[in-house]
Amino acid sequence: MNRTRRLRKSEGIRRLVKENNLTIDDLIYPLFIEEGEGIEKEIVSMPGVFRFSLDRIAKELEEIVSLNIPAVLLFGIPSEKDDQGTETWNDNGIVQQAVRLIKKKHPSLYVITDVCFCEYTSHGHCGVIDNHDVDNDATLINLAKQTISHAKAGVDMVAPSGMMDGTIATMRDALDNSGFPSLPIMGYSVKYASAFYGPFRDAADSAPTFGDRRTYQMDPSNRLEGHREASFDDEEGADILMVKPALSYLDIVRDLKENYDRPIACYNVSGEYAMVKAAAEKGWIDGERVMMESLLSMKRAGADIIITYFAKEVAKVLMRNNK
Repeated sequence: MNRTRRLRKSEGIRRLVKENNLTIDDLIYPLFIEEGEGIEKEIVSMPGVFRFSLDRIAKELEEIVSLNIPAVLLFGIPSEKDDQGTETWNDNGIVQQAVRLIKKKHPSLYVITDVCFCEYTSHGHCGVIDNHDVDNDATLINLAKQTISHAKAGVDMVAPSGMMDGTIATMRDALDNSGFPSLPIMGYSVKYASAFYGPFRDAADSAPTFGDRRTYQMDPSNRLEGHREASFDDEEGADILMVKPALSYLDIVRDLKENYDRPIACYNVSGEYAMVKAAAEKGWIDGERVMMESLLSMKRAGADIIITYFAKEVAKVLMRNNK
């Protein structure tokens, strides 16, 4: 008789035959930076996650570094918005200031910036509006400006999240022609028009004032379209391919891992985080175990990198378990 339980009998043998491990090196922690002073505001729908002004972020950065989390992903909330999102390419904008501050105070911390417009536009959409829809090519012009502004601020990587056609090629050309040929791009290559983004829109003040984002983000029912999107980013020069959201799209993570010779990232989004937190608060689940199991499933599916609001908690668990 085949007795597979022989290799489950003790913790020692389980450790020896474990196929996947979640490590601190897998994690990117998102940070919300708000323009202003004295801001340290918890996001109601995302317990434990805060919006910080630059004068209040020092303690948060010190904790991230002390936990040995390798990278952060910055989202900016400006004090003023307009229909173009012009603050995105202001060299003294909130994200640009944050990049300079972090690289000065913690030069070893790897800084990635979200390159998009929804937090900066008065209408909440991810680009220039024409006839009640986002004008793809007009948005690309502004995207190049934003990319170069972030590069000049000293960012380590840029990550465009708007799902405009031609994004990676536009950014790669802009960087290469402006003296930044070595700056990598993490593409939001397969990003779905998901209901799991709800709490993020509270966090970043980015809810659209009209319509939705289904004309540029993907239909959740589509798998093959994800292959096409990833192939375009791969051909155009993305250095990392990302799937967003993560948990409901692990099949897509696996597809990309099996078909592309690039690192694969996934974004454990705000709704996924909030559901675990809410159920744990009710006592319905063991929040820590569900957190670890969920993130491990992303690794098992093939993710090399996981962007997650759980990063600090996971790092503490891993450090505790490794003592």
